[in-house]
Amino acid sequence: MTARSSDAPERLIAFFSGHVQGVGFRFTVLDLAADSPELTGIVRNLPGGCVEMVAEGPRGALDRLLAAVQQQMRPYISQTEVRREPATGEFAGFNISR
Repeated sequence: MTARSSDAPERLIAFFSGHVQGVGFRFTVLDLAADSPELTGIVRNLPGGCVEMVAEGPRGALDRLLAAVQQQMRPYISQTEVRREPATGEFAGFNISR
């Protein structure tokens, strides 16, 4: 039996720009991701001043994480760019990457 495509894990890649570095953004994402143990991924600062979040898991959990990050960090975010791709399974947990 094969899984329905809606059950298949996805990869969500989000780039947050604004005043998102030096405000606890990565630690907030890590805390929010801990609420969904089925999610794996990384969050990291990028050289241009953005924060990248790469998360894998069920679509509903990814959508909830993205909404929670946008809600909690709203004062610091000026723009969010989101891409979705098939999951790769490369992450063992959810971590801050340097």
